Amino acid sequence: MKKVQVNEQVVVTAMGFRKNLVAYPRRMEFRGSTYNFIDSGLRCLVRRGARIAEIITLSDGISDYHLRSDNRGINWTLLSIAS
Repeated sequence: MKKVQVNEQVVVTAMGFRKNLVAYPRRMEFRGSTYNFIDSGLRCLVRRGARIAEIITLSDGISDYHLRSDNRGINWTLLSIAS
């Protein structure tokens, strides 16, 4: 499995909800391409002082994507892509 570090902001254009009403990204735009996610995997909360960030692993069926949110869902950063 090849992992590429990206660390760039992306635009999340659609959100989905799990059974317990926890929101997660369903679609994002990155470098002019649109990626539709079919599965949301692990979710982790990271705390640095007073700031909290959320890291989510998502899949489009081909690759795995690691996204970081500012925990308000406004700013999203694509950390890496593993294919």
